Amino acid sequence: MTILVLGSTGKTGRRLVARLRAAGEKVRAASRSGEVRFDWSEPTTWAGALEAAEAVYLIAPDDPDPVAAFVAEAVSSGVRRFVVLSGRGIEHVNEEFGEGMRAAEAAVRASGAEWTILRANNFAQNFDEDLWFDPLRAGRLGLPMGEVGEPFVDVEDVAEVAAAVLTRDGHAGRVYELSGPRALTFAQALSEIATAAGRPIEYETLTPDAYRTELLAHGLPEEVATALNAMFELMRTGRIAEPSDGVHAVLGRPATDFAEYVERVWSARPV
Repeated sequence: MTILVLGSTGKTGRRLVARLRAAGEKVRAASRSGEVRFDWSEPTTWAGALEAAEAVYLIAPDDPDPVAAFVAEAVSSGVRRFVVLSGRGIEHVNEEFGEGMRAAEAAVRASGAEWTILRANNFAQNFDEDLWFDPLRAGRLGLPMGEVGEPFVDVEDVAEVAAAVLTRDGHAGRVYELSGPRALTFAQALSEIATAAGRPIEYETLTPDAYRTELLAHGLPEEVATALNAMFELMRTGRIAEPSDGVHAVLGRPATDFAEYVERVWSARPV
């Protein structure tokens, strides 16, 4: 089976490609800058990416408009299995956040092909590979979160789960919620990181308006600031604070603890 991995240069995609290839699977690694060119905004790139693919790892774009058309083209070209990376609690968020993910979930459900949906909590790797790394390097992270916990999920777990459901039967029609085994407040998470990194890092609870102001001051577009505030609004409700059992359900082992991630990534990494 040939597997098309969208977002193959991203946090989950590149790890998934490596796992699948190590297991001997045929992989088409696609992205705007990957081995196989794929661009959601250029439908002419879709057919080449889909060539010979029977399964797709689908990371949706922010814009929901092209998703249904892509899924339909994929089914027409021979794809019979979709695995969609989505967000935990996405069904409770308004249209300001996650429209692409909701469109992807709806499209694969209506496709007639096998589908599995992976709804993940925030990645632990957001601290070292994405949104929060530069503030950590500067010694301060300010977010609109107080004492509500977040069971950060290790991206390595997400990639391992995705590889399993792409290549094994028995997961069709399932929605797996993926989280770490315990919830931490952001202050607690930063305390663990600071201890491992050997330097102080301050956490500050911001109001949503103050957070928006900081994001805009750092050059982020208005729509990104709005979407991130919508995500944190969901998190503050506590709907996704309870750890889930999705990693164990698929892999038969506990999810990776945040402390393991910190030891692996931050103990040897200068900040």
